[in-house]
Amino acid sequence: MAAASTFDLAFELAPGYRLQDVLAFHRRDTQALAEQVDEHMGQPRLRKGVVLGGVPVLLEILFELAVEDRRDDGETAVWGVPRTAAGRALCTVHADGKLSGSARSRLQAQAYDAVRNILGLRLDPAPFCALAADDPLLGPLVRAQPGLLIVQSATVFEALTWAVIGQQINLSFAIALRRTLIALAGRRHSSGLWCYPGPADVAAVDCAQLQANKFSRAKADTLLRLAQLVDSGALDLQVSPTNSIAQISAALLAVKGIGPWTVNYALLRGYGYADCSLHGDVAIRAALQALLQEDVKPDLARTEQLLARYAPHRTMAAAHLWASLAHLKEP
Repeated sequence: MAAASTFDLAFELAPGYRLQDVLAFHRRDTQALAEQVDEHMGQPRLRKGVVLGGVPVLLEILFELAVEDRRDDGETAVWGVPRTAAGRALCTVHADGKLSGSARSRLQAQAYDAVRNILGLRLDPAPFCALAADDPLLGPLVRAQPGLLIVQSATVFEALTWAVIGQQINLSFAIALRRTLIALAGRRHSSGLWCYPGPADVAAVDCAQLQANKFSRAKADTLLRLAQLVDSGALDLQVSPTNSIAQISAALLAVKGIGPWTVNYALLRGYGYADCSLHGDVAIRAALQALLQEDVKPDLARTEQLLARYAPHRTMAAAHLWASLAHLKEP
């Protein structure tokens, strides 16, 4: 590995932590271009490449897990690790190049946020579980999978681009297009792992390159438009006292090619926002159809009405509905 700045981060994992949710989300791309899940010294390891603040970064996360929290049925995950466990996640951050004191401090904050997202630690599932435990519709799902996690993308920009890529296509095709974007716009970390690109990287890609690699013209235009706005500072994705989630949502909706579903999905995967209404999501409607035992999916208006009872925790309602479709992959 070339000269790099390294530092360590540690995160406590509460009893009942669902490691499998995290590992499954980050190994959806079977070619493992920018994320790798493997074993290191008998413990699961997650490696993620991402550009943070313009710097190629490798996040190497090792899980030190207590094994006493085994399910009654003995079900275990990979490498004998229980499906739920307590312990610690230890992350070594490898940033390419030497960083000054201020740049190192900024990167430490960005890496901390990214790892929190990756580990699904931003949104506490307990309030929704308490709300829906006795609910006639979602109560059985909550009791079957207590502690279900919302795993996020490493950065808000990654979540937004993933949401745009996934518009109106199936999951396998979306993963293939995401892989293409990483190969075209991403940068390779000195470890060899590709890094998910930042706004400046995507903004520099030519639209014709994307179209030549199976992106529709509309999708390519939206990705480039979004990247250029973020890179220029015209679109501020940072939540602050003067830039609320509501203001960011309104700014995103003003971008051509971005609609309510894309915004809500990005709020879920990018910010861990607790009350996203994904009534426009086809998988959510399919899950409700199955639970209601009806012949057709509920329409958008009825789906929105059904989900309204779970406010202000509609994000976790969506997570449980996705998980109920066990024969399908989560979007």
